Amino acid sequence: MKWSLKLGTIGGTEVRVHVTFALLLIWIWVMHYRIGGPTAAYEGVAFIICVFLCVVLHEFGHIAAARHFGIQTPDITLLPIGGIARLERNPTRPLEELVIAIAGPFVNVVIAGLIVMVLGSALGWEKLLAPQDPRVDFLARLAGVNIFLVVFNMIPAFPMDGGRVLRAVLAWHLPWASATSIAARIGQSIALAMGVFGVFFNPLLILIAIFVYFAAETEAQGSDLQAISDDTSIRDVMITEFATLGLQARVGEAVELLLATSQSEFPVVDEAGRFEGLMTREGIVRAMKERGAGASVSDVMRRDIPALDEKSPIDMSLKLMQKAQASAIPIVDSSERVVGLINYETIGELMMLHYADESFKPRGRHHHAH
Repeated sequence: MKWSLKLGTIGGTEVRVHVTFALLLIWIWVMHYRIGGPTAAYEGVAFIICVFLCVVLHEFGHIAAARHFGIQTPDITLLPIGGIARLERNPTRPLEELVIAIAGPFVNVVIAGLIVMVLGSALGWEKLLAPQDPRVDFLARLAGVNIFLVVFNMIPAFPMDGGRVLRAVLAWHLPWASATSIAARIGQSIALAMGVFGVFFNPLLILIAIFVYFAAETEAQGSDLQAISDDTSIRDVMITEFATLGLQARVGEAVELLLATSQSEFPVVDEAGRFEGLMTREGIVRAMKERGAGASVSDVMRRDIPALDEKSPIDMSLKLMQKAQASAIPIVDSSERVVGLINYETIGELMMLHYADESFKPRGRHHHAH
């Protein structure tokens, strides 16, 4: 996810924190400082660290449930409202989705329950509802935050757990794509209401609403693309008419191709046509500015772009592009030779055709002149 920083890896899962988590840190710091000065503010930072750990445990609840169903989790991103665990693949059955979705909030329920048992009669509802007040017992505030995480994450809006629970319930009676679409639209409606509420009461809610709205849109699009992919391979939709650059090519040649074609990305191949790297429009412009037209393409191309086998499903291309932060990826055959290209424009065209006719399925090899 963009705007996130890597903290480390636990059990094969990369742990990342979104920069918006800093908003929660600032809010707690300010509230504590106004009430109790610097000492209270530092205690607030310690409080945030504990909240952070609770969010991590919440996400590892999802991870444990997903692994039970054979689904790995490459990374998790921590946010002020909880976190997002990126699954290697989506659950294939409603029960799997339901169990994975509720596993995270269940961890927070356990944490809050243990704190309540420890504090006993010393704990009151007024303390649970004031996590920003340093005058309230540390553990009582922590229990309150865990209860907040449960309630907030169970709101039926993507990407929160409640949205996934809603999709699981709908998927018992509807196709997966339809269930996702309905759940996403409900989530977006809630996000809009949250944004309006935030205008009058809490500006932080506006930021959360924007995030939820676009995350729901992304989830719906991903599900639609997966529906197209179910019985279609990438070779049925890839661009097959494209220009390439050789390893010995110069940046000046890349500039000429950029001007002579409507392509924005050019695979760099060896003499046998095997993929070596990718030159993008941005890369060509930067190379011209920093190295000049005489520089070798092989010195300035991106080598970290993954290639995708032509038999792969279409939705895999989007995941690879997002992960590599690339605008296109090459499609290769069994001999590793580049036989096609896929980019966001092609995927966008597929989505538009799908929205125009939901029964649309690509058939055979399509030739695109870009």
